[in-house]
Amino acid sequence: MSIKQYLDKNQERFLEELIELLKIPSISADSAYDKDVAIAADFIKEKLIAAGAENVEVCATDGHPIVYGDKIIDESLPTVLVYGHYDVQPPDPLELWESGPFEPVIKKTDLHPQGAIFARGACDDKGQAYMHVKAFEAMLATDNLPCNVKFMIEGEEESGSENLEPFCRANKERLACDVILISDTSIIANDCPSITTGLRGLSYVEVEVTGPNRDLHSGVYGGAVANPINILSKMIASLHDENNHITIPNFYDDVEIVSSEERYAMNQAPFSQEDYQNDLDINEIHGEKGYTTLERTSIRPTLDCNGIWGGYIGEGAKTVLPSKAFAKISMRLVPHQSSDKITKLFKKHFESIAPKGVKVKVTPHHGGEAAVTPTDTPEYQAAHQAMEKSFGKAPIPARSGGSIPIVALFEEVLGVKTVLMGFGLDSDAIHSPNEHYGLFNYYKGIETIPYFYQYYTELKK
Repeated sequence: MSIKQYLDKNQERFLEELIELLKIPSISADSAYDKDVAIAADFIKEKLIAAGAENVEVCATDGHPIVYGDKIIDESLPTVLVYGHYDVQPPDPLELWESGPFEPVIKKTDLHPQGAIFARGACDDKGQAYMHVKAFEAMLATDNLPCNVKFMIEGEEESGSENLEPFCRANKERLACDVILISDTSIIANDCPSITTGLRGLSYVEVEVTGPNRDLHSGVYGGAVANPINILSKMIASLHDENNHITIPNFYDDVEIVSSEERYAMNQAPFSQEDYQNDLDINEIHGEKGYTTLERTSIRPTLDCNGIWGGYIGEGAKTVLPSKAFAKISMRLVPHQSSDKITKLFKKHFESIAPKGVKVKVTPHHGGEAAVTPTDTPEYQAAHQAMEKSFGKAPIPARSGGSIPIVALFEEVLGVKTVLMGFGLDSDAIHSPNEHYGLFNYYKGIETIPYFYQYYTELKK
């Protein structure tokens, strides 16, 4: 039986298994779901064993576990290390979901006429990681696995991967490989395949502004005491100028200058400003002056407030002048910017702009470095050939606006490059209510992955 025949025969089962995985609320950032995260790890373990992997283990860390498994068929052959994550983002705000975030449903949409599965983690990253388990199963079941494979699927990616680096350093020999293969990115469109060649880095902080020592009556004290919410809002607003340029001193010192030729090339990718605005239901785009939307979301650094709160937010009215206000802020970084340096620059600047009537505390959370992958390597060429084979047209190299900090970590610790061969769409609402993943994309990924193994093995001979 060929791989294609095996995939066609088992297509329905592959979907049913993914649905079961998506029902597990494996939210790594919320300790209330620790048991569910562990259940998801066990699910991945059992499916790897059923697929034919060996040495499968749920490896404990100081946080959530990492699932490891491998199949070494010949030490002289190349080894592919598959990385993915089984944890998911919190589903809030729940009221905006059209169906339960952990009650997967399949619906047809304009972009997904064959149907898409709606659930938290459908695209990021359960659906994409699970493609690799099923592709591996298909290759092994049909005696078509051409090289060695290892799996490392973690449970903390959505909360910073804090324990991944210690695990990689402690298991360097166990994880030794020739290339790392990740599907946690997107393609331009279902009729326009692409391969991600660059990722932005990340600096993520939480800020706290404290005014009076207790909440105050806004009538008695309002106008005489600094309101932390008002102050925090002004401080955040001051972080951009009239051209949406970030105002932190020295923020742009190390920013990579992309050539006009490369900027021209990246803007040749299919992109409709009208469709972009219609999809988001916005009347106008917004961003740094002098750059296109494709450039703003890939080669330029950003600073965004991801959440802000303080005072009374319950039903009805409460006339309170709050003691504290808080915000979470993320900065997407580009090549040559250091996440540690940027975090320190932010802290210094944010503290310096606070008026004397309040106290400011900046708490760093997690960060990671930007990464750019070369396009002249055997691993990239294998991915290119694989996608061209399955899609029927050559993929476009494209930089992504997102961050996968472990790509730079893998290169440092394991000394190998990563191939970012994702199959989602930017419109799949990852991290948002109604996240979904097209059935076309799920099955196309499972179809494409075996071609990567085949072509990579041939190119490495």
